[in-house]
Amino acid sequence: MNTPRTFERIGIVGQSRYGALTDALRTLDAFAMRSGAQLSVEPELSALLPGATELNPDDVDLLITLGGDGTLLRGARLVAERHVPVLGVNLGFLGFLTSITPTELEVGLKRLLSGDYWLDVRFTLEACVLDANGVCGSAYYALNDAVLHKGGFARVIRLTVYVGDRREEIGSYSADGIILATPTGSTAYSLSAAGPIVVPTVDCIIATPICPHSLVLRPLVLPSHEEIRVEIRSATPDLMLTVDGQDGEAVSPGSVLVVRKGQPTVPLVRFHGQSFFSTMRRKLHWGLEHEKKPL
Repeated sequence: MNTPRTFERIGIVGQSRYGALTDALRTLDAFAMRSGAQLSVEPELSALLPGATELNPDDVDLLITLGGDGTLLRGARLVAERHVPVLGVNLGFLGFLTSITPTELEVGLKRLLSGDYWLDVRFTLEACVLDANGVCGSAYYALNDAVLHKGGFARVIRLTVYVGDRREEIGSYSADGIILATPTGSTAYSLSAAGPIVVPTVDCIIATPICPHSLVLRPLVLPSHEEIRVEIRSATPDLMLTVDGQDGEAVSPGSVLVVRKGQPTVPLVRFHGQSFFSTMRRKLHWGLEHEKKPL
């Protein structure tokens, strides 16, 4: 239970393709009129909420995302450097990172104002690409993962992975790429690539090869304070760095991907009864025994 606080500046990001978006915006508009909060929205949503101002990520004390996990990831990166709480409303299918459904939004807002919530703080990764001259390009922050992968035709990449200040070599291998994930991202792409599920409170980085051309290579769980470097050994064209499945850049052969724990953190709003394991059971059917039906 938190000390009750007034969220006076609420930012909203949303995915317009969801049919439930309009009703959710109406609920938020009515809440703002009652509470005196100022709403701000992305330009794409301004026509649906004419009374709101344009979203400025530096001028909000709560961000509400209306959509699925992708919408939450996009919104979280907007405010991560300011440690702004993020409340995810699931309008999509899975919504593993989100907290409530549209039908729970009105009650959830009341619980927020009364302090009946807790903050599930997640750390980020910082990723950048060094060119052949060792110059670092743009820095990206990821809540889920930074993925080095091949675009275009199916062709493996030869990679060498190093860890720590002494750049100890983990190994060299050929694969479709590599996923460097936070514990938050362990239930996303890394899980699909046979990576481990890691409880979010564990301070680590997961290195998961994508379709390695080997029978013995396995994902690794590494200390989060260690820097990870991935050197591209092949001349494979059309390489990409993708951050949280949404951002990134083209990567040239001979470049080096550098990933470390980021300074920004993302506080996700949770309510009583919600936990990582309860979400696992509901969303991924983890550990649930299904009654056998008679033949």
